[in-house]
Amino acid sequence: MKLCINTLGGFDLKMNGQSILKKSSRTYKLNKLFEYFLTFRNKKLLPETIIDNLFFDSESDDPKNMLRTQIFRLRKAIKLLLPEETKESGYLTISFTSGYYCMEVGDKTVIDVEEFESLIKHADNEYEYNDSRSVELYEKAISMYKGLYLSDNAYEVWLVPTRNYYQRLYLKTLYKLIDLLKEKNDNEKIITLCEEAILVEPYEENIHISLMEAMLAQGQQKNAYNHYEYSSNLIKKELDAKPSDRFVEMQGKIQNYSGRENRADINSLGKDLENQNLLGAMQCNIESFKFLYSLQKRKSIRDNENDYLCIIDVNRYRNIHMKELSELLRNSLRKGDVFTFWNKNQILIMLHNVRSDGTRIIEQRIYNNLKDYTKLSLNDIDIDFQPVFSEKMKQM
Repeated sequence: MKLCINTLGGFDLKMNGQSILKKSSRTYKLNKLFEYFLTFRNKKLLPETIIDNLFFDSESDDPKNMLRTQIFRLRKAIKLLLPEETKESGYLTISFTSGYYCMEVGDKTVIDVEEFESLIKHADNEYEYNDSRSVELYEKAISMYKGLYLSDNAYEVWLVPTRNYYQRLYLKTLYKLIDLLKEKNDNEKIITLCEEAILVEPYEENIHISLMEAMLAQGQQKNAYNHYEYSSNLIKKELDAKPSDRFVEMQGKIQNYSGRENRADINSLGKDLENQNLLGAMQCNIESFKFLYSLQKRKSIRDNENDYLCIIDVNRYRNIHMKELSELLRNSLRKGDVFTFWNKNQILIMLHNVRSDGTRIIEQRIYNNLKDYTKLSLNDIDIDFQPVFSEKMKQM
């Protein structure tokens, strides 16, 4: 009868598929000591090292004696877990030799991380000769990873290197598997794989990117866009960080995606390309704004156009609804103008071909509309203009 030890995503001991681990406040310290020995199985451990890692906050006058007592209790607990009249050496034994403790694992004990590593190694060996077998083995290994190594011990410093090792191994294997599935054009399986992986590693950007790419390859543009919105908000909210450039680029790929394989018809192409309301100024995301700004700057060199970049600063202590502000700007600016939100209190505007005192007129119109529509005072709004291309540079 095999003793199965689960460590990926949580800690459990099973025999015949049934959990035999007793979890209670009375067994917490014993379980923690067991997890420590299991993590450093088959290695010699100094009593002082164990005490420093596990009992550093103990007020015992004799920590070594306390450790001996705990190990005695652990040996007894292990023996009670095993089937009657079986040799402990076939399962788990804790010995003390030459001043060192050591937990030795017998051939009747199966540890999930060892099987996890074995499957990956086998898949790597098959990679060049039988990629289908490799996929099968990688999938089996991936399915074993239910979360961080011994995730129930979230704050133990001694666990960090081991935990990081298995997390990196999982992600490395996951991306290998995704690459193999891409070669086979099996995007449906990639979607399923990534959706399951996100449950385990929700903040790993590359998993979200792979999922969205697979969705686009399947023609699921709407699903890809919805997932971009969800994952972008998740990263910003939970990690309090900006998504990477590669992640942000996915928004443009999704928006510009076309699943059409038929040749374009010039008579209907204009209608297909134009999908926005032509009334008022155009609003876009920041990446599109950067592209349009760069394009307009290039045109200004050739056509001597008077284009301006404008930034509107709104008092950060005033609450404004973005939807209302977008509508106001769309109606305050001209059809050829473009605007975007840099953040919740700053708006960027690109004004096309403004002549003489045009900036003053536009500034006054924006001030008046903002003041009337949002009840902001002039002290709440600051507007600055700058030529897209200076006269000096135009003459070069």
